[in-house]
Amino acid sequence: MSLPASAAPSATAPSAPEVPARRDATEAAPSLADLTTLRVGGPVGAYVEATTEAELIDTVRAADDEGVPLLVIGGGSNLLVADEGFDGVVVRDVRQGLDADLEDSCGTDGACGGASLRVPAGQDWDTFVAEAVAGEWVGVEALSGIPGTVGAAPVQNIGAYGQEVSGVVASVRTWDRHTGGMRTFTLSELGFGYRTSLLKRTMRSGGGEGAPWYPTPRYVVLEVNLQMRLGSLSAPVGYGELARRLGVEVGQRAPSAEVREAVLELRGGKGMLLDGVGGAPAPDHDRWSAGSFFTNPVVPVEQAGDLPADAPRFAVRSATPASTVSPSLGVVDPSLVKTSAAWLIEHAGFTKGFGLAGEHSPARLSTRHTLALTNRGGATASDLVALARTVRDGVRDTFGIDLEPEPVLVGVAL
Repeated sequence: MSLPASAAPSATAPSAPEVPARRDATEAAPSLADLTTLRVGGPVGAYVEATTEAELIDTVRAADDEGVPLLVIGGGSNLLVADEGFDGVVVRDVRQGLDADLEDSCGTDGACGGASLRVPAGQDWDTFVAEAVAGEWVGVEALSGIPGTVGAAPVQNIGAYGQEVSGVVASVRTWDRHTGGMRTFTLSELGFGYRTSLLKRTMRSGGGEGAPWYPTPRYVVLEVNLQMRLGSLSAPVGYGELARRLGVEVGQRAPSAEVREAVLELRGGKGMLLDGVGGAPAPDHDRWSAGSFFTNPVVPVEQAGDLPADAPRFAVRSATPASTVSPSLGVVDPSLVKTSAAWLIEHAGFTKGFGLAGEHSPARLSTRHTLALTNRGGATASDLVALARTVRDGVRDTFGIDLEPEPVLVGVAL
């Protein structure tokens, strides 16, 4: 197929893990192990780093026109790819930056203006969060330290410590692979839920028409538009552990800079930061992961009643705030309960550091957090899949709950 000049044909992966900002057509393509935080996965058919929106669209369109499998990646932090690799085109959006339109005046009703932000999909997420906190743009401070890109954030509806990106998304501009044109989705059209969105659901459903799109959704994110309040105080703190660390009650607010600092400390203590982030020495194999491998189960309140009395139970809130006039949490759904996947895993007998072959297993649960499956330095995708299956089956046998994987699985299945 005809690809942009930055495409690199598949060959033996280079030994250096760092990928240059732009690749020459004669340069060997990296393997997926070089491009993902789990550091597993085989070779790719061709690799492109898109430095402009036009190059990203051209690459996607060329692959689709010729029926070549397509994998669009950002930070590679939510992928588990087969050892055999991906015999198609891998395109990585490396665009950075943002455009901000700030309005800090207040009206007679007491409502103040905010920050309207346009951010390219390739922008590193945590770099954006750091800039938001420094600029006193409110609503993403509890999402500090999450690896990946801005473009991936609304697809997954990333969330942590009681906050989700859906609370600040205004619209998402995409490339529609089915129609061959751009399409912008407003907040009301994005269908946000717990770790999901309309964008994510089109990976398997086909978006209502056309063939299923996998492993890249029908709609490829080009730009995310966010609307954020201005102020030095955070959005209401929605998670007990974070509230306790900050010395506030759930629902209260705290200085955003302190929230970010506290979240980074909490994540670092659980091995949920990338190597080199937060001052930890590298390599730290607890950080060679895809973050939380399983989502926290959301079950009917009746099913939650069958869990042990000490099993965690959290309110399930709407993906968007209850009020647009003042900072608020989402509306509670009384018919549902969220429980802790980490608690279920531990109480099904899988302790921190568990591996199928003991402490020398190439793939093990993190020694700091049972929800992270980690590569201890020599694991393969098959090793991680075997561990994930064992944990999933153990939780099902013990509690009757099926854990759902959070990463996108490419060429493998549980």
